[in-house]
Amino acid sequence: MQKIQVNNLVRSATFFQHAGISIVFVFMPIIAKGVTDSIFEIGLLVASFSFAQILSEIYFGRHSDKKGTRLKFIKIGFIGCAVAFGLHYFAEDISMLFLVRIAAGVASGIMIPAMIAYAYEANHEKKRAATVISFHALGWLAGIAAAGFANDLKLIFLISAASFVIGFLFTIKMPNPPQEKELKPGTTKRVISKNRFLFLSLLLRHIGAASVWTILPIMLMEKLGAELYEISIVYVANTLTAFILMNLMASKIRISNVTKFKIGIGCTTFVFVGLALITDWWMAMPFMALVGGTWAFLFIGGNFHLMENNPRSTSTGIFSSTLSIATVIGPVTAGSIAFVFDYVAVMYFAIAIIVCAFIVSLKIKKPKQSQFKI
Repeated sequence: MQKIQVNNLVRSATFFQHAGISIVFVFMPIIAKGVTDSIFEIGLLVASFSFAQILSEIYFGRHSDKKGTRLKFIKIGFIGCAVAFGLHYFAEDISMLFLVRIAAGVASGIMIPAMIAYAYEANHEKKRAATVISFHALGWLAGIAAAGFANDLKLIFLISAASFVIGFLFTIKMPNPPQEKELKPGTTKRVISKNRFLFLSLLLRHIGAASVWTILPIMLMEKLGAELYEISIVYVANTLTAFILMNLMASKIRISNVTKFKIGIGCTTFVFVGLALITDWWMAMPFMALVGGTWAFLFIGGNFHLMENNPRSTSTGIFSSTLSIATVIGPVTAGSIAFVFDYVAVMYFAIAIIVCAFIVSLKIKKPKQSQFKI
């Protein structure tokens, strides 16, 4: 009963954490277009959030293992995000928008690795943690849907800040269990070296994906005539599928974590083949559902493989920061390609680089047994 209560608290906190992030993140290209007409500057602005997350997730993920207390980092992250995302409301020009996006990246990076590790460690049967972590996808769904209902690019900043405040309230009742400190020097370097093929394939895959997410909302709106709420519907197909599949992984999908990760990487290719061919906004929905499925496989497969065999916050911090690195490179790449060619050329770039990612992922070997215990 106690474990169920803890899991429900973590589910609720995770839900509001990712609702607060997603409600702003998905629509940032459109928000950025309100302060600059340059597609290249839009790419830089989208990248600034993730650039800040890179160092934040690596630094605070490692410190969560070293200090032996994940809950403190989770609480500080929620408070910081409530302030940083709330300040978006007052950003009237591109300089101010850059500053608040960087602050939001730092604040969110403080808590993301610690939250994933906390959810994993709260479950004796580790595969059940997938049902808890799945609420990050449900949070993205809620945030995107809320943005569509609000249909106001200013109001979403206030909803975002409120989400983090509510999430923080759930963390107050979360227990702070004793945690073994991981103090060995050079741990970060060892984790990266040991899992280099996983991180490299993840990086390449997400560079392609982040490139597309930078131009897709603008493409749907400008080229295909979608309204803000219609863009929300398209993205809801993504997050709903991810949520369902992450829960199925706890009971029905019984394949190794490494295999899940490879499936997630390889099948992403078909998403961007489809998006390159659509002629109306609603045609994007089945492909966004597919990308939600691939995300569920690679996120759960990759993170669980890492946490079974490495210090947990350190490895999940590197996983998250790898995504952040890709989300720096991807938008800048997308802005450059779209500026020189067109939006569809970005899709072709994504297809090519994700094929390379899948080839790299084939080098990841399954461990003989779990090497890292609580």
